[in-house]
Amino acid sequence: MDNFLEKILPRDGRFGSGPSKIRPEQMQAIAAAPFGTSHRKPPVKEIVGDIRSGLTDLFQLPAGYEVLIGNGGASALWDAVAFNLVEKHAQYAVMGEFSGKAAHAAQNAPWLETPEVRTTVPGTIITNETTTGIDTYLYAHNETSTGVCSPLRRYGDSAAGTTGGATASAAAADAPLTIVDGTSIAGGYIFPASEVDFYYFSTQKCFGAEGGLWVAFASPAAVERIEKIAKERWIPDFLNLQIALENSRKNQTYNTPAIGTLTLLSSQIKWMLEIGGMEATAARSRANSQAVYEWAEQHPLATPFVKDPAYRSPVVATVDFVAEVDTKGIIQRLRENGVLDIDSYRSLGRNQFRIGAFPAIDTEDIVKLLQCIDACLPLYTKA
Repeated sequence: MDNFLEKILPRDGRFGSGPSKIRPEQMQAIAAAPFGTSHRKPPVKEIVGDIRSGLTDLFQLPAGYEVLIGNGGASALWDAVAFNLVEKHAQYAVMGEFSGKAAHAAQNAPWLETPEVRTTVPGTIITNETTTGIDTYLYAHNETSTGVCSPLRRYGDSAAGTTGGATASAAAADAPLTIVDGTSIAGGYIFPASEVDFYYFSTQKCFGAEGGLWVAFASPAAVERIEKIAKERWIPDFLNLQIALENSRKNQTYNTPAIGTLTLLSSQIKWMLEIGGMEATAARSRANSQAVYEWAEQHPLATPFVKDPAYRSPVVATVDFVAEVDTKGIIQRLRENGVLDIDSYRSLGRNQFRIGAFPAIDTEDIVKLLQCIDACLPLYTKA
């Protein structure tokens, strides 16, 4: 450990953008869990049931919205969406690596029309645009690779999709759906679930669990679309959302899940509800990211990568440095001292830090991280 860093090191040095920090209490929950021998028997089904009911309360889901859980992570859903939710023609808004991969899945699907893809340069935002003939609008709520946050809104015929209850209109299955990838922001930002039809995320970001599991909120209109397409199109069982829906209603997953991941997720949801729900978790993330942005705005060598404050992510903060700063050297020096995973996203190729600001991270640790960076800068800045 370096002497000049010893007194300012964070208590917990995990700042990765996923997998993210896991609270010690979550690990204790794994140790105490009375696991059974089958994921289709108690007590595993009880854990899944707790997750589904806890998420319904945490996100205050409208009546008629259902919580689906399945294996494979959000990347599996990119393919599942093309199989189960896009009728013929989709429109994607692409702001970076992850939203681009989601669009790529539809581009490769031979049973669909070539999707309309709206793109922008990394660090900036682009939104969907209501267009005749589009049956599915898709975008990322938070682009994890760049730290851009998109406003949440519905596209297409909003009236048919916002029923919010079990009495969805007969036309709902034919109305355009709005599908949102909330992988890195779900749990760290308050939003009205009624604005989207299918909102999905992974568990290794705000929820401090492991990867390999996906969670989705489906509106009545989305459920109708899933059920309709399942009757018309061959879908691999692993990607079949109708099967996932049927199993989720039974508080189980179709394939055997990682029980530890379920337990980590369940523990985090309970903690989030105990500290005050989404208002509290969103406030924690906002305090973390705001500390980074304010520091970068005042720094002579740095600047926030996302120029417009309105679109800066509350959960993934990205900061550019001038060319004279050796950010890779700083990253390595901090890693040697137990401060981890603030690397820029690999494909961006920028002189940048990307700092996770998820709810489980304490703002005090964020402040100490920034102090550590400042302490390292004289050693890694060319004159």
